[in-house]
Amino acid sequence: MHSIWAIAVNTIKQALRLKIAIVFVVLMLILLPVMGATATGDGTVKGRLQTFVSYGLSLTSLLLSLLAIICSIYTMTSDLEQRQIYMVLTKPVRRFELVAGKLLGVILLSTGLLVVFSSLIFAVVYYSLKFSDAAAEELAAARNEFYTARAGLTPRVQDVSKEVLETYKKLERTHQLPAGASENKAVRNRIINQITSQKKYAKRAVLAGQEIGWEFHNIELLDPDESLFIKFKYDVSVNPPDLQIYSRWLVGDDRPLRYGTKVETGIYQFERKDIIRTFREMEVPADAVAADGYLAVRFFNVGLNDTIVFFPPEDGLEVLYKADTFGANYIRAVLIILFRLIFLAALGILAASFLSLPVSILLCLVVLFTGTISGFIMESFNLLGGELPSVYTYTLKPIVQLLPQFDKVNPSKYLVPGRLLSWFIVAKAASVMVILKAGFLLLLALLIFSYREIAKITI
Repeated sequence: MHSIWAIAVNTIKQALRLKIAIVFVVLMLILLPVMGATATGDGTVKGRLQTFVSYGLSLTSLLLSLLAIICSIYTMTSDLEQRQIYMVLTKPVRRFELVAGKLLGVILLSTGLLVVFSSLIFAVVYYSLKFSDAAAEELAAARNEFYTARAGLTPRVQDVSKEVLETYKKLERTHQLPAGASENKAVRNRIINQITSQKKYAKRAVLAGQEIGWEFHNIELLDPDESLFIKFKYDVSVNPPDLQIYSRWLVGDDRPLRYGTKVETGIYQFERKDIIRTFREMEVPADAVAADGYLAVRFFNVGLNDTIVFFPPEDGLEVLYKADTFGANYIRAVLIILFRLIFLAALGILAASFLSLPVSILLCLVVLFTGTISGFIMESFNLLGGELPSVYTYTLKPIVQLLPQFDKVNPSKYLVPGRLLSWFIVAKAASVMVILKAGFLLLLALLIFSYREIAKITI
């Protein structure tokens, strides 16, 4: 262990002597405060904070990812090219200790810089609200929608597969499908997806003068004095003249009303008018939630415009409640970035164990870029479907699936809208990205480097 630690310390010193490392550190120390002072967003306090956190963490993640790649590769390849490794391996240092020490040094350096930069971002965000002279409404919106970690519950999606199949068969019997649709898998799937979307919309449609209701269970409030929020968005069959929907909402535990028992929790009624196709949030006191975590939400289409209202199945309605603090959520987001840096450091060590410096960096950059847009790539594969040749389906697609999917667990996706990044997601990311994938890369690097010929003996 002493040898590994000595190599790790030497690796950190070696990395800090790199001019590019100094440039990255200076850039971050200058850019982060400047971004905090100049970020505008949508002009509100919440918008400025969201913009700063999004760009600040993204920039931190990108530059530290590049630094981890460069340092892990350079410290290995430079020792080989400059023959410094001869002096190390002649000492009682085994090859696995050398690889482990190099990796540990890069991880420690990346962790230290990540702590510094993420603390700087957090300090800017924390003190921005204290010294802000914005209106009380803006400050409340920032506290409720940004300085928080809200969990969300959406209504249960109704199963429409049976209805979709019946509709498709009916269209097939009446010859209303495009020619060859039944034989072409891609066309058939596209038609089924369209029918499914229509059926789901129909289940979430509210005629003028009618109502719709949803039930939510297992709501665990962090603070019973905190409010919860109903987030919704209307879609309509025909735009009303004033683009407004007039409605009545009933939120609370309505089971006593339905079953004729004593009402023990608050039931709140709201008369509203809201613009269509725009996200809106309705604040509700937390005592609307029953002791067992039950909450009912009912919407009544007042029908002043005689318009059919739709709640889109994807994002039409959601119950949001505070499940943790912003600080705890921020720490978990930083851990996600750290896992990414550990993976890239292991990848750099592996590449440097058998490739030259330029080729190693190119390989790591390709993996970083692919992991950053993996969601887009996988979606492209799914959309193309049967149009892709089999050679791509069984080679390129599995390779992309094996690579880390950085965009799947993007910290900004949770911090910007104030959504809860749970410990379960963090543990899953750690197990997949660090234990499985980074661990596999490290074992492979140890195997390759242990059999690599360092120097050829000539007589």
